[in-house]
Amino acid sequence: MTQVNPFDESVKPISRSRSLSEPAVVPPPPIPLGTKRSTVPATVRSVSTRSVPTIRQLVQDAYAKQASDIHLRVGEPVRYRVRGQMVRQNQACVTPELFDHFLAEILTPEQCDRFRREKELDTAIFYPGFVRCRVNCFESLTGGAIVLRLITLDVPTIDKLGLPSVLKHLVSHQQGLILVTGPTGSGKSTSIAAMIRHLNESDHRHIVTIEDPIEYVHTSQNCLISQREVGLHTHEFQQALRAVLREDPDVILIGEMRDRVTVDTALKAAQTGHLVLGTLHTKSAIATLNRLLNIYTPEEQPAMRVQILESLISVVAQQLLPTTDGRRTAVHEILINTPAMSDYLLKGNDTDAFQLMETDTNEGMQVMNQALCELILLGKITPEDAVKASPDMGDLRRRVRNEGYDPGRSSHREFDPSARDYRPV
Repeated sequence: MTQVNPFDESVKPISRSRSLSEPAVVPPPPIPLGTKRSTVPATVRSVSTRSVPTIRQLVQDAYAKQASDIHLRVGEPVRYRVRGQMVRQNQACVTPELFDHFLAEILTPEQCDRFRREKELDTAIFYPGFVRCRVNCFESLTGGAIVLRLITLDVPTIDKLGLPSVLKHLVSHQQGLILVTGPTGSGKSTSIAAMIRHLNESDHRHIVTIEDPIEYVHTSQNCLISQREVGLHTHEFQQALRAVLREDPDVILIGEMRDRVTVDTALKAAQTGHLVLGTLHTKSAIATLNRLLNIYTPEEQPAMRVQILESLISVVAQQLLPTTDGRRTAVHEILINTPAMSDYLLKGNDTDAFQLMETDTNEGMQVMNQALCELILLGKITPEDAVKASPDMGDLRRRVRNEGYDPGRSSHREFDPSARDYRPV
């Protein structure tokens, strides 16, 4: 199938709040060489008298450099996030006029007005056949700023990302709660998208997602997938949560478990026969349970501990590390709520729960240092990067030393050299 050139001038980004039948907001046309300054419209004169990039060109350049994010800020040069590092580009600082030019390119007039009023805005733009971008606009000390997160249109598979195969088993459950946790930018949404793709290809269910904004776009295959975006398909996140159980779902992607209402809705859905996927910003699997309990009052916590553990299937804690071949890979800590694990967690016995994760590998469980040690031995990541990510550096060093680490030995695993960088979303 012929690929659409996203940087053909006939193809315009589609903003999330603009219907497909409405005309796209087109950036000011280029001014031909030799045009007299007096004939240039005043709205574009200040940014058209010299060569300036467009968002379209920046996205193209960032994608070619395998960047995950583009940072634009008044008074600062353009920066890309490449392999987790902020990389300054060889361009002049963004001026207030250029920033207004960027806004006009990607936002509708209504969105521009809302940004001016509220000082921040979340949206998304879409280059058909190429890439989507999650967009956040905000005001800073030096002036306006825009951050664009690049999201590939090709939903990755669990195998392509090198995720643990146990995720295929976990997502096959008919009901319960699966939590993917980790810091911002660790690829949680990308991993969940891969799990949804696996369901879409292997099962027959109705999957409803509530996102702010929509990131990966799924096409219904064996499953029917209904994606709803806050601000476009529903006015409020909580309003969509209240309605989701009336939409005959089998699987619900809630996104971030941000407050008590979200957690209560997720538990109710999981207890009434639905599979629920959600995310949290915690670094370890066991800490996730305590994070959920802290939403409730001390008097409520014992009862809520029981409810959560009755619904919980698994907690997958994820980090994203640079690889030795110039890409990035996800590393995971996996807690599976077996009867023995549930018994430890009900008693608040975190030490025995952690030891069970470490020893019950037949169930697919593992602690973070086990995963880091394996990647070091495979030559996939450097010991220095692993130490930075380790919750216990001394334990990691002992594991690697006991395995007889040899930096020169080759990996027994084959990695796809054509695979693109693991892009966090």
